[in-house]
Amino acid sequence: MPDPGPGTSSVEFPPFEPIIPHLIRAAAATHADRMLAVLGDHRMTYADANTASAAIAKGLLAAGVGKGTRVGLLAPNSPDWIAAWLALGRIGALGVLLNTYYKTRELDWVLRHADVQVLLSVPGHLGHDYLTRLEEIAHPGDDPVIRAPSHPYLRSVWVWGQSDRPWAGSMDDLLAAGEAISDDLLAAAEAEVVPADHFAVIYTSGSTAAPKGAIHTQGAVVRHAYNLWPFRDLVADDRVYTPMPMFWVGGMSFMLVAAIHAGAGLVFEERFDPGETLAMIEREQVTIVSGWPHMAKLLTEHPDFATRNLSSVRGGSLYALLPADEQIEDPELRVNSLGMTETLGPHTLDVMGTPLPEERRGSFGRQVPGMEHRIVDPVTGEDCPTGQRGEVWVRGYALMAGLYKVERADAFTPDGWYRTGDSGYFDDDGHFYFTGRMGDLIKSSGMNITPREIELVMEEFDEVMHAFVCGVPHPDRIEDVAAAVVLRPGLPLTSEELRALTAERVASYKVPRHVAVFNTPDELPWLDSGKIDIMGVKRLLTERYTG
Repeated sequence: MPDPGPGTSSVEFPPFEPIIPHLIRAAAATHADRMLAVLGDHRMTYADANTASAAIAKGLLAAGVGKGTRVGLLAPNSPDWIAAWLALGRIGALGVLLNTYYKTRELDWVLRHADVQVLLSVPGHLGHDYLTRLEEIAHPGDDPVIRAPSHPYLRSVWVWGQSDRPWAGSMDDLLAAGEAISDDLLAAAEAEVVPADHFAVIYTSGSTAAPKGAIHTQGAVVRHAYNLWPFRDLVADDRVYTPMPMFWVGGMSFMLVAAIHAGAGLVFEERFDPGETLAMIEREQVTIVSGWPHMAKLLTEHPDFATRNLSSVRGGSLYALLPADEQIEDPELRVNSLGMTETLGPHTLDVMGTPLPEERRGSFGRQVPGMEHRIVDPVTGEDCPTGQRGEVWVRGYALMAGLYKVERADAFTPDGWYRTGDSGYFDDDGHFYFTGRMGDLIKSSGMNITPREIELVMEEFDEVMHAFVCGVPHPDRIEDVAAAVVLRPGLPLTSEELRALTAERVASYKVPRHVAVFNTPDELPWLDSGKIDIMGVKRLLTERYTG
C-alpha cells in the first residue's frame, strides 16, 4: 500500500470517551438550544434530544431492557427515531435498525434472524401497515407479553401514538413506566457502557440471497463520523436536508452522528416530492442538500425551481442546486468515496467541496486515516502491484465487529481483513480508483440490491420456471433492476402482473422496473456448461430497455 501522502492524514478521535451517553451529553452541553432535527412542525433541539432520550432510556430499563438486549427500531427519519436511537445507546442495548421499506416477508425474516426481543415501531408509514404485518407473521394474540414460536425471543412491541392492538403497548405507557426509574439508576446503567459494546446491527444486501447484519460498536460509531469531519465542511450553523434513511449507514453515520459532532441540524420530510422539497429547502433555509443524483434532475426540472429562493444552499451532493460558481459540471472531477455498511461508510475519501485536478480524474480519494487496505489478486491471493486492479480488502477501527450469526472465521481472514467484493487500485500517490464490483450486486439510486434475492421471490410464483435478474444502465439512477423470466408452459403471466406480485413481497426499490417474459428457456443465452449466460442476459435486457 503506497504512502497516503500529504493532506488530511492523521486520525482524529473525539476528546471524550466514544460512547453514546457522552456523545449526547457533550452535544447538549455545547449546543443546547440549536436545532438537531426538524420534521414538519416537530422540532427537537439538542437539549430536547438529551431529555427525550433519557426518558425513553428509563422506560426501556423499566421494561427490562438492558446491556445487549436486542431492540428493533422500525420508524422513518424523525426526531422520535433519533431520540429512541440515542436511548438505546445510553443503556447499552443493541439496536437492530429496521428498513421501513420491508414488506411482510422481509420483516419476518429480519426479526427472526436478529433475535429481536423488543420492538419500537410506528403503526405504519407511506402505506405500510406494520402492525398488520406483525400480526400476520407472529400471531401475537391478546396477551401483551408475546410468545410466538415463529419469533421465539420477541416479547414486546411499543408503538408511537395510541396502540389499537392488545399485544402492543404505547410509547406513552413506556414513558410513564420509566418515571419509576431514578436519574441515579439511569446514570449507573450509562456508566457500564463501554466503547467495545455492540450497538447497532444494520442489514444490507450481500453477495447471496440472504441479507447480512453488520454489527458496529459504540466506539466505532462515535469515532468514525468524527474522524471524517476534517474531510467535510460541516459547521454548527448548517441545516442539512437528507432523504438518506437513518436505518442505513449513510444516514446514521455520515448524516446523524456527523451532525451531532458538529452541532448542525437535520431537516427531514415524510416523502420526497420535488415541489414540496423545494418549498421546504426555502422555508427551512437549508444550507446543505444531500441525496441521490436522480433527485437533482427532478428538482431542477420542476416548475417551481426557478421561483424558489435557494440562496441558503452552499454545499452537498446535489451539485445542480449549488451556487453557479461552486458547481462542478464534470462528475469525474467531483470528490468521491468508497464505502460500505461494513465500514460505517467511507473508507476512502478526499477533502470535499473542491474539484479534483485533471490528473486525479475519477479518483475515490485516499484511504481514511486509521483504515488499511490491500489490493489482492482474487485468483492467487497475492498483493497486486501498485496500479494494478484487484479486490479491495480493508481493516481498521471503523470495520464492523462481525456479521450477526456468522462465525468470525467466515467473515474475516485470520489476520482480520475483510474482503469487500469491490475492485480497484491505488496509484503511486495513494489515490484510489474504483473499477467496479467483483460480484453482481445492483446499485440503483444509492440502494444495494442482490439479484438472487429477487430471483428467489419470483421463482416462488407457480407460473415462473426461471427468473434471472441483473442491472441495466440508467443515466440518473446508475442502474435499474431488470428481470428475464421464463414461464411454465400453459401458465401465462404478463410483465405487469409479475411486477405487481413481486411488489407484494419485497421493498419497492427492489421491484424490477423492467420484466421481459419468455415462453421457453431457449430464448435466453446459455453457456456450454448448462448455466445461464448472465452477461448475455444483461446485454439482451440492456439493448431492450436502454437501446
